Amino acid sequence: MRLLMKLRNLSMGAALVLVWFPLAGCMGTTTAVQYNQAPRSDLSGVWDFRTLTPLERPQALAGESRLTEEQATEIENQASQATLESDQPSDGDRGAPPAGANVGAYNSFWFDHGARVSGDYRTALIVDPPDGRLPDLQEGVQLQVGGDELPTDLPVRLRVGGVGTDGPESRGLAERCLLGFSSGPPILPGGYNQNIRIVQTNDHVMVLNEMVHDARIIPVVQRPRLGLDTWMGESHGRWEGPTLVVETSHFNPNLASFSPSFFSSVGNAKDLKLTERFRRLDEDTLQYSFTVDDPSTYTAPFTAVLLMQKSSERVYEFACHEGNYALRNILSGARAAERFASSGSD
Repeated sequence: MRLLMKLRNLSMGAALVLVWFPLAGCMGTTTAVQYNQAPRSDLSGVWDFRTLTPLERPQALAGESRLTEEQATEIENQASQATLESDQPSDGDRGAPPAGANVGAYNSFWFDHGARVSGDYRTALIVDPPDGRLPDLQEGVQLQVGGDELPTDLPVRLRVGGVGTDGPESRGLAERCLLGFSSGPPILPGGYNQNIRIVQTNDHVMVLNEMVHDARIIPVVQRPRLGLDTWMGESHGRWEGPTLVVETSHFNPNLASFSPSFFSSVGNAKDLKLTERFRRLDEDTLQYSFTVDDPSTYTAPFTAVLLMQKSSERVYEFACHEGNYALRNILSGARAAERFASSGSD
């Protein structure tokens, strides 16, 4: 089996590209002295976090924390070829898909594809546990995938998809333009719109995610927590030398806890404690890590590390098109189907 096929069974539901993660950087050691000796990192700017490295290490690579240079080159070449093929113009005369089928995408033009493969070729974003896999779920907690079979008392925990068509509350958060499926927190690759903009002052840091223009204004001075449950939780930060540490709690209990896929739901986030760390390693690299501690959902905490690259691009307004057409079409289509069924038509 070709290596690229081994890596297609990802837990993230996004396309896969491999990037390098220097272990020294993950442990907080780097040769970028000019940044790490500063009392605070300068985090400001636009940062690109796209990567096809999976959150979890694929089972086919169990026990392999890194790829060889030859393996990485093969993966990169195959991914590049797949991108070229998928970016070809679509057939304007193609027929309609079968009734009820996924219409799919015309091509992959709007997707963020791949990064270079070099350095220390990591096989997963998760660095703890050492096997690169998510911990087990607590007894009784089940992973649920969007669909009409889900319990109706979980109407909005999914980020993508939904549990029915009774009303807007039956659809996922992304379809309702409330949260982006990759905006977090935590911040994770999601196929497109994979940029953040950071604005830094003496007492606040603002993290604007391109996806659904979600913005967190994080105080980095002492102040009491409000204790209000929100979709993105309540974030407070502090500086530990050059590293910005952000602790987030008080997530809306209607939000699912951290899930291995944007298209799935697991538990709820009422007990979720999230710790993020932002640290600039050099002129072009921002190290981002997060630790999920949710004892009501997972049997142990886990940590992932992601490297972001400095971008000269701008982050433009994200206009959530789902709110303009998709949600209305889903619900109006369901009502039309109900009228059709009640008329007794075949």
